[in-house]
Amino acid sequence: MDCTHHGGGERKVGVGEILRDHAGSLRLGRHQARVVRHLVACRTGELGAHVEECEQCGYTRIALHSCRDRHCPRCSTLDQALWAEAQERWLLPVPYFHTVFTVPLSLHPFFHRAPALALGLLFDAVAETLLEVAQRRLRARIAFTAVLHTWNQRLLYHPHIHCLVTGGGLSEKGDRWIGCRPGFFLPYAVLQRVFRGKLLSKLADVHEDNAFGIERPFGRHLLEGAANQRWVVYAKPPLAGPEQVIRYVSRYTRRIALSNSRILEYDGHEVGFRWRDRADANRPKILRLPGVEFARRFVLHLLPPRFVRIRHYGLLSNRVRADMLDRCRTLIPDAEVKPPPLRCEPEKEDRADACLRLFGKDPARCPACGERRMVRQYECTPSGHLRTLRLAAGRSP
Repeated sequence: MDCTHHGGGERKVGVGEILRDHAGSLRLGRHQARVVRHLVACRTGELGAHVEECEQCGYTRIALHSCRDRHCPRCSTLDQALWAEAQERWLLPVPYFHTVFTVPLSLHPFFHRAPALALGLLFDAVAETLLEVAQRRLRARIAFTAVLHTWNQRLLYHPHIHCLVTGGGLSEKGDRWIGCRPGFFLPYAVLQRVFRGKLLSKLADVHEDNAFGIERPFGRHLLEGAANQRWVVYAKPPLAGPEQVIRYVSRYTRRIALSNSRILEYDGHEVGFRWRDRADANRPKILRLPGVEFARRFVLHLLPPRFVRIRHYGLLSNRVRADMLDRCRTLIPDAEVKPPPLRCEPEKEDRADACLRLFGKDPARCPACGERRMVRQYECTPSGHLRTLRLAAGRSP
């Protein structure tokens, strides 16, 4: 079932409208231009639409098709909720820590010149750091999920990785669970030092092969400057439990940078959006930017084609996850943190049924009589042609 917008009301201004008005002033690559076209066309009719009719009362409505692009703020609320629900199934009954690894400003030129390459090295450095430090300090193999963000609250470029990490791991022999000390994960100073060394080494090796297209003396200068800086790595227990961090992470599985709800003002020339100033007790403020600057900042965060922004490591690696986590559950002693209840999803669950189960709303239900589900009758393709859909009565769109 497509994400749709139903006619009959004024649509709130979002990223798509701002990009429509101002992205033409930007110099975009082929992939960036394609993503912008998707976001601009989303739920406008440019991607087609269909007519739905209730066979009980005859009520009809027009549903505009969505772009389903992973960068779109309008799309895939259901996909986010389903992803979060799936991740909660893999949580262990142990404390978890929310760990963040950030990249110094002096290294940003490498990430701008070759995003896919530099971001991939960032993932590798974070994964190796956590796995190796946990192995040395705990003598255990941990489990964690890493999620890439490239923005801060003001949409400036700020590559960093959020990790949800188990407070302990499986012993080397796999015969017992080794937990962290209560409230303590791993030494911050050690994580900072190891992470800095690994990322700088990886960037230096690739830079010497001229993969970034940066002059060697200038690149070495950037790396030397970063080596003398204090890198920011911190870890803290999730205040409301690991489920909260999973929900936080899930917001960005299918979109980037900001949600449309943060956009408060747009007059065709200037955009005002809400942000939180962490330097001022996390107080909400409004930042106003020219439309072109807003579009430029948003486009900065478009992911390289096919780049995977959420990755699982250690005991959560796809090849070993099911067996390893089952073994961990048998070895973990009574813990203060109780595992979330497993939800039994119906096989091949319809998207409308999933909406009803997760949000208490059935998007396919007739809003007039509430008795039957709407049935697609006609579809308008982007070329403007109509075609009749022969669907079984009562079938969800």
